[in-house]
Amino acid sequence: MRVLVLNVGSSSIKGSMVDSRDSTALATAEEPLGADATQRRGLEATARRLIGQLQAKGGRAEAIGHRVVHGGSRFRSAVRISPSVVRAIDQLAEFAPLHNRLAADGIRAAQAALPSLPQVAAFDTAFHATLDEAQFMYPVPWKWHREYGVRRYGFHGLSVEWSIRQASQMLGRPAAALALIVAHLGSGCSVTAVLDGRSVATSMGLTPMEGLMMGTRSGSIDPGILLYMLRTRRAGWRELEAALDHHSGFVAVSGRKTGMRELQTAAQTGNHRAKLAIEMFVDRTAAGIAAISTALPRVDALIFTGGIGEHSAPVREAVVERLATVTIGRVLTIKAREDVVVASQAQAVLAR
Repeated sequence: MRVLVLNVGSSSIKGSMVDSRDSTALATAEEPLGADATQRRGLEATARRLIGQLQAKGGRAEAIGHRVVHGGSRFRSAVRISPSVVRAIDQLAEFAPLHNRLAADGIRAAQAALPSLPQVAAFDTAFHATLDEAQFMYPVPWKWHREYGVRRYGFHGLSVEWSIRQASQMLGRPAAALALIVAHLGSGCSVTAVLDGRSVATSMGLTPMEGLMMGTRSGSIDPGILLYMLRTRRAGWRELEAALDHHSGFVAVSGRKTGMRELQTAAQTGNHRAKLAIEMFVDRTAAGIAAISTALPRVDALIFTGGIGEHSAPVREAVVERLATVTIGRVLTIKAREDVVVASQAQAVLAR
């Protein structure tokens, strides 16, 4: 089956045409989102253009698969898209306002472009549905969990699932016999402990903001900072949301909105803030990996994936050097291929 996979982000739509039988990417494309693209009409035009490019290069699609960041408690596996599914994805935007609204708009745009094709939503949170209660609960008032859905959901599940498959092949052992840590390091960053093919602990929580320092997100900080800013009226909730999602992390510390490669170049030329941003990222990533290792009986392999994890050898080496007290069997670098997982899940759903 040729599955057209769409991943609608805050600044672009990424797509690929995947042959789900052998995981071959028949075509890939990316279209930037303009200022009006968050409105349905602008997004529809962009989606049509990208879909046209993919089908011109990779052949006619037989199904469409969508990466959706937040599935909440309702979506514990991939599902065929229906009007009620789209509404639920929209409603879950209260937990992931930027990601889920765009995903729902992307689904509507794809439906308008190719109305006759079946479509499937695959969720980043679904892989973490195996977390035990002690892992997904927060020590906050019980009512928050029971009535408002406050709990750890975890993200990057599609990336983690692909990393497990690849690690199993590379190590020559079944996934069910491995204890792994997957460090997905990119614009968003997380670490996940995987035992016997199941997620047993992960760093991201109710939202994709928790955990490691990221490109524009703060990761975990003292919640008292937020209370202080609110109490002293130095910021309202909208300002806090924008600050934590778009103006923190690397961009806040370094003072520049650039990738890791550019930060490393600046640090090498003596830029103090760039050097500080890298040091903070390495510290927090190593600490996150060390902490998550306590959920495992051993660590057969530490996997680096994502843009930084795959391409920045100095960061990988610095993180591993900090982990001298953690016994790690192997260190692997794996290219992230969420599109392959989305395609295979879409084929499985439609086969049922």
